[in-house]
Amino acid sequence: MALTDRSSRHSRLRWLVVAIPYLWLIVLFLAPFLIVVKISLSTTAIAMPPYTPALDLTAGIGALWEQIKEFSFDNYVFLTEDALYWESYLSSVKIAAISTFLILLIGYPIAYGMARAKKEWRTTLLMLVILPFWTSFLIRVYAWIGILKPEGLLNQLLLSLGVISEPLNILPSTLAVYIGIVYSYLPFMILPLYATLEKLDETLLEAAADLGCPPIQAFWKITFPLSLPGVVAGCFLVFIPAVGEFVIPDLLGGSDTLMIGKTLWAEFFSNRDWPVSSAVAVVLLAILVVPIMLFQNAQKKASE
Repeated sequence: MALTDRSSRHSRLRWLVVAIPYLWLIVLFLAPFLIVVKISLSTTAIAMPPYTPALDLTAGIGALWEQIKEFSFDNYVFLTEDALYWESYLSSVKIAAISTFLILLIGYPIAYGMARAKKEWRTTLLMLVILPFWTSFLIRVYAWIGILKPEGLLNQLLLSLGVISEPLNILPSTLAVYIGIVYSYLPFMILPLYATLEKLDETLLEAAADLGCPPIQAFWKITFPLSLPGVVAGCFLVFIPAVGEFVIPDLLGGSDTLMIGKTLWAEFFSNRDWPVSSAVAVVLLAILVVPIMLFQNAQKKASE
């Protein structure tokens, strides 16, 4: 009897442990997402809230069904008809993809150097990578304004060295957006790469050297393939949030820098068109579902 009670208690605890993260996702992700979907199927109105119909759960099933029948996909059709939106999506994906590639080029050597450093130095190097997270993201982006503006630190340094004869117009521009994204998201690339490279068995490289394999060839045949889980994880950790980035393009980008985060903000706060902005958010999430699923599959394969 005691064994039965203990088994039943363990079973309840196991179900509780499993249920808590699912409940967390339902409350903080699924429920808000359904609200956004509902607003995206509504119509703009001069009211509060600024859309109709506003569901009234106390009105009864009949009234609720009548309100649901008023939903339409006109906002999604509108997104396909206005070039601003699909150009914003394409531009966001392009900027995020190029930024991810640049961050990988910069982050991989840094992570490799950290993994090959002496063990007593690795903790210090890791802390230096994490250190920027101790400062507000907004403040760090604002700091780049002081660096990149015409009278900023970068132009003053280049002028004093005689590299340029007049200040460079870097800010605002798409180039400044790339600089801001690369700087801000670089730790998200370094950390998973370091975690993978640090576990690499160095005896494999020693065996390759004993067999006459050049270091560069050993890197491409041994080190890089074994580090692919970290590469995939880092790329998706950078690409997914970079697509919807708003702060960096808003502060560092010019009027020609088109990203879906800025478009979404303008629709929601400037135009107060909640249904269209909600439709933009739903489509953005649908675009990001593909890399998220790829990331999950990569993580699953890496753990097998």
